[in-house]
Amino acid sequence: MTHPWFETSRTGLLALAMVAVAAVLPAVADARADLDLAPSQFAPSETAPQFETDDYGIEQVSVEALTRPDPDLPDASKYNGEAVEQRLAQRPVEAPNVTVERISGVSALGDFVDEGRAREWVIRQFSHPQAILVNSGKATLDDVYEQVNDARYMERNDDGSYIIRLPLVVRPGATLEIRDQTLRLSEERGAFIANDSFLFVIDSTIVGWREKTGAPAVFQKKSKFRPFFVGWGGSETFVLGSEFAHLGYNQSKSYGFSIAQYSKYDNARLKRSAPHAWLVESKFRDIYYGFYCYEAEDVAIVNNVYEDNIVYGIDPHDYSSNLLIAGNDVYGTKEKHGIIISRQVNDSWILDNHSHDNGLSGIVLDRQSRNNVVANNVVHDNQGDGIGLYESPDNLLWGNRLVNNLRNGIRVRNSTDVGVYHNIAALNGTFGVLGQVKDLSATDRDFEEDFYHQAVSMTVVGGKLAANASGPLSTDNPQYIGLYDVDMRFPRSDVGIHFDGVLGRYQTEIFDALLNQQRAVRVQPTATTD
Repeated sequence: MTHPWFETSRTGLLALAMVAVAAVLPAVADARADLDLAPSQFAPSETAPQFETDDYGIEQVSVEALTRPDPDLPDASKYNGEAVEQRLAQRPVEAPNVTVERISGVSALGDFVDEGRAREWVIRQFSHPQAILVNSGKATLDDVYEQVNDARYMERNDDGSYIIRLPLVVRPGATLEIRDQTLRLSEERGAFIANDSFLFVIDSTIVGWREKTGAPAVFQKKSKFRPFFVGWGGSETFVLGSEFAHLGYNQSKSYGFSIAQYSKYDNARLKRSAPHAWLVESKFRDIYYGFYCYEAEDVAIVNNVYEDNIVYGIDPHDYSSNLLIAGNDVYGTKEKHGIIISRQVNDSWILDNHSHDNGLSGIVLDRQSRNNVVANNVVHDNQGDGIGLYESPDNLLWGNRLVNNLRNGIRVRNSTDVGVYHNIAALNGTFGVLGQVKDLSATDRDFEEDFYHQAVSMTVVGGKLAANASGPLSTDNPQYIGLYDVDMRFPRSDVGIHFDGVLGRYQTEIFDALLNQQRAVRVQPTATTD
């Protein structure tokens, strides 16, 4: 999906910024990304040294030392309807077996009956909790309805849609296909979907439903139950041309649309592989977390719309890897970020997305997420940063366009060896690019699980930093900063460009090298401090 650059009637500074925006971005190639970034220079137990302005020096370096070829990017176009249909055709055609049974002993429901959560379903079902189980075979939603054969649990409406009033589980070995149908999940009765095998949702609508009002279960508050979907370890979930809406609340694995591995305790017994999912050309709206994953692998989120979700639009989390987030339009996230990967989400790609008008930042990499490529995204009008890297070293930002975000175009906080190449940052509320060293000791994070170093280093090459309110570029106490071919014209301030700190000390030399000599420079400490 290609999203057109947004239009605006602003004049003056915006007209100058649009000159920058006209730059041509690199083409996408069909290959695995090879970041070739230097590894972070500090081990988890080390404390990064801190430097004063007088500790620094500047040197001219070869252009070859800072430049690099275009990254090889994966081909998102292979995630399409034909590919999904091929995956469905590979599933064996066997007669389905569907039953209604008590939920105890069903692995996919364990998280929802442990630690007192079963009480919720006892109250909603007025009895010992039960679930609809697709036990084996290849079932359609019509098959499920016919074999349940009880309107207390599943009912067909006059318009041909279905409503379920129990949890619906796809058990290991089974396949459920939902095609050209609408499925409503009863909020009052505690319905949800748990995939423990293969689920295909094609050209369909899955919606949380409030039976007492005969209307969708629109979000009210985070503690109030709403139906949800979860795909467990070992499962594969394929969503094509469909809509998921009005799902999720603030309970573990009940966030709305989740792909999650079983807990270490459960998986010691179950021995499940990482869960997989393809979400293609679909829409996700009014979901507590539009997308969440935990210890997932090989997930493709391609050409979808994430609209008006509550906390996050797209939120891959905790030890997930090899993810492709490409071509999505993510907007209207109410509380936080449009797209965020957090806690060691590694070796992944965030490409060609349009993230705008979100409650905080457009795109965030957080908590030691490494070796990722963020390329060719259009990010504007967010209430935080355009792109934020928080405690996440060894990442590459390439060819992104960051315009009119409330804070910085790009913020690199406590993150080292970051490549910032050919990005355009214009009209942002503070800096075009900010490198920040920050002490987080007063926060409530777990520093064993979420360790970090108060250190920042980056290479900024190419691109345009135009008309940002606080200036084009700033960084405190970097381990190093390399600069080459960065266009920093069109300052918003009448006094022109003025650097602070160590960059301010060498401002004349920096501009002489970049503008007059077309040379590359590197600013770094001249000696190690104690």
